[in-house]
Amino acid sequence: MTISRLNERESGAAIGLKRLVPRMATLVMLGLGALFVAVGVSWQLGQPTIANGFAQLEALQDAPPLGVQVIFSQPDLLLAPTIGLLLIVFGVMKLSPTPQPWSRWVVVSIILILTGRYVLWRSLSSLNLNTPLNGMFSLLLLGFELITIITGSLQLLLLLRRRDRRREADLYSEAVLSGDFLPSVDVMIPTYDEPAFILRRTIIGCQAMEYPNKTIYLLDDTRRPEIRTLAHELGCQYLTRPDNRFAKAGNLNHAIAQTSGELITVFDADFVPTKNFLTRTVGFFQQPQIALVQTPQSFYNIDPVTRNLGLEKITPPEEETFYDHIQPLKDGAGGVVCAGTSFVVRRRSLEEVGGFVTESLSEDYFTAIRIAAQGHQVIYLNEKLSAGLAAENIAAHAMQRVRWGQGTLQAFFISSNPLTIPGLSLMQRLSHLEGLLNWFSITSRVIFLLMPLAYAFLGVIPVQSKGVELVYFFLPYYAVQLCVFAWLNGRSRSAFLSDVYSVVLCLPLSVVVLRAILRPFGKSFKVTPKGTASSRFVFNWTLAWPLLALFIATAVSIWMIMNDGIDPLGLSGVETADMPTFGLGWFWSAYNLFILGIALWAMVDAPNPYTSPWFDLQRRVTLHIQAQSVTRDNSVYPFVQTGRRLQATAVLEATSTPRTTVVDEITDHASIGHSSGDRSPNEVLWGTTTLMSEAGAEIRLSQASSLSIYPESPVPVTLTLLEDRLTIPCRMVRTRSDQGKTIVRVEFQPLPLAQQRRLIELLFCRPGQWMRLNVPNEWRSLLYMVRALLMPRFLFGRSRDISAVQVNQD
Repeated sequence: MTISRLNERESGAAIGLKRLVPRMATLVMLGLGALFVAVGVSWQLGQPTIANGFAQLEALQDAPPLGVQVIFSQPDLLLAPTIGLLLIVFGVMKLSPTPQPWSRWVVVSIILILTGRYVLWRSLSSLNLNTPLNGMFSLLLLGFELITIITGSLQLLLLLRRRDRRREADLYSEAVLSGDFLPSVDVMIPTYDEPAFILRRTIIGCQAMEYPNKTIYLLDDTRRPEIRTLAHELGCQYLTRPDNRFAKAGNLNHAIAQTSGELITVFDADFVPTKNFLTRTVGFFQQPQIALVQTPQSFYNIDPVTRNLGLEKITPPEEETFYDHIQPLKDGAGGVVCAGTSFVVRRRSLEEVGGFVTESLSEDYFTAIRIAAQGHQVIYLNEKLSAGLAAENIAAHAMQRVRWGQGTLQAFFISSNPLTIPGLSLMQRLSHLEGLLNWFSITSRVIFLLMPLAYAFLGVIPVQSKGVELVYFFLPYYAVQLCVFAWLNGRSRSAFLSDVYSVVLCLPLSVVVLRAILRPFGKSFKVTPKGTASSRFVFNWTLAWPLLALFIATAVSIWMIMNDGIDPLGLSGVETADMPTFGLGWFWSAYNLFILGIALWAMVDAPNPYTSPWFDLQRRVTLHIQAQSVTRDNSVYPFVQTGRRLQATAVLEATSTPRTTVVDEITDHASIGHSSGDRSPNEVLWGTTTLMSEAGAEIRLSQASSLSIYPESPVPVTLTLLEDRLTIPCRMVRTRSDQGKTIVRVEFQPLPLAQQRRLIELLFCRPGQWMRLNVPNEWRSLLYMVRALLMPRFLFGRSRDISAVQVNQD
């Protein structure tokens, strides 16, 4: 059966499912919520059975089992469990700086034991059920805590099966490099309204892949004449279709029906592969059971949260945490998530499941589930073999996450639900359950922000405990997890920075969760805008106002607690049963206020005037400078200064507004370039690039230079990259002094196609160029967060006018 017929059959089935299954799933989820509300109302109204049941539970809280009681009578021994466990985990991390199977087992076992101990204490000793209002808030908090705990515990269990396939790639790539295994590969680039300059670099990057038996297809779903012309200019195949049915999935399925390659590789319109992408991935398909190989998503620009907070080169993009940490765990369980780009799939396996799934926004995710359910392997190679554009402002960042959330949660309403589809193993289902619960745990973050407000404004005490209990049960659980968090995830994210990223979008994503329950198919697909630029700071009020309201409410709640004279540290010597609870609420509120403040600054989009990304790329170069004639009449002055002082108008910044530098005297035209010791009119300078992009470069000159002023009009120069033997015509637009060296900014002139290819290959396609950035430890992360809060970027510009991506040098 052809892909098109399968799509027609699937679309009819999907319509039927949308009419029936969403009602069932929605009713189940809403029924649980309605049951909780009904119990609370009945309790409040004094219904005997409900009231008596909660009275018995309250009695249990007052006299908990021995296992959830503090066993030390001496206060000095309360910290013994925390100190002892910290010494153990620090010793393990010292012996194993990089997690090994044995060290993971030790640390994960400790955390799981502490988690079980904490859950027992929270459930049997810390609930406050003395009134219906306290009881419902206390149970609500525990319920959302459990969602977060279950999600984290599933990750820990999966961590014990973590896979790393890089050595396998070394072995299997030998047959590809030798030419013994070269199956035909169709490289597909689906596009919907992305700018031509972004597509150009993607097509050139795909063509540069060092694999002979490949065909590049540009799948244009907007039928633009200029994109057809671009495909013809670059020499790739151009495919389109008469409609946009089923969006990206329909576009890919249409192309699959018209092509015949044994393997299919998909790159989003903004993703550029390195030259060795196919040589590192195709070899796996020598194993007949392997159907799909997914690789990580890296990014050649700075994500908006990182850029807005001024954390470049401190923390990696949020999304890379998923690929550095979560995907290797899922690979061990057989639950790898297909990310929609930078993957290779076997055509035969794809056709067996009817092509890409069209019943969900997340066609990639559910297609991989169907393939795995057929008994094939979906694997993950953790090598950065491509890079694309991260969302370029906070609004686009939110739009992207909202689409992912809605698409993933549609799992509960379609036939490809990984929890029910036949053919998956228990571990595969647990792996996908972790991913689904992760979206619900985002809602938990909102509850954690709101719960301290319940005490201040409603008098609710959701956690009832003594200070000794917090030290004995909560502190070991929290301290150990905090200390090993970054170590366990390979230093891809710190716990404190994770809190910031989760709070930034927790409110809109919580709305997505609710909408996905009520109307899972109610929001249409929207492509994340790419290739945008901005020249000023912009505050996103739409996303910020809920956070701002929470920030104000939290600040007021802290003031109310302090105004009541509560002593959260217990330093007054007054002993009351509720004192530790008030102290916990105060510190909880203060931490929330701190995180909310940082999240608000993340809503201020920093200027991003460049549509071409800049890279910290060092290359030895020469600059051939063409001297200009100088006259007093039209005030055109030379770049080559002879040691005499000049009066000139200097463009001191890379802006459209010139500033004027006045010096005392001007030499006459006859003396320039002809007096003894002067340089020749066509001067050659040596230097090293510090920054490069498709649009230009910055060069640090090696020798002392007389380039100290600017002409009113840029002067033509020629830049030669010596190692790469690439010559580029430029215009010199700016110079500045830095630590006694002259820094020159040049803009590239339009290049012939052959030079464009070489430049793009240099910037985007070098194997191994995409660096993995390790986060700082928790305490340094906390310091960076304090700096981000007290010195917001829009008031204290802490970075250069270009935010450059760090890459590995050749």
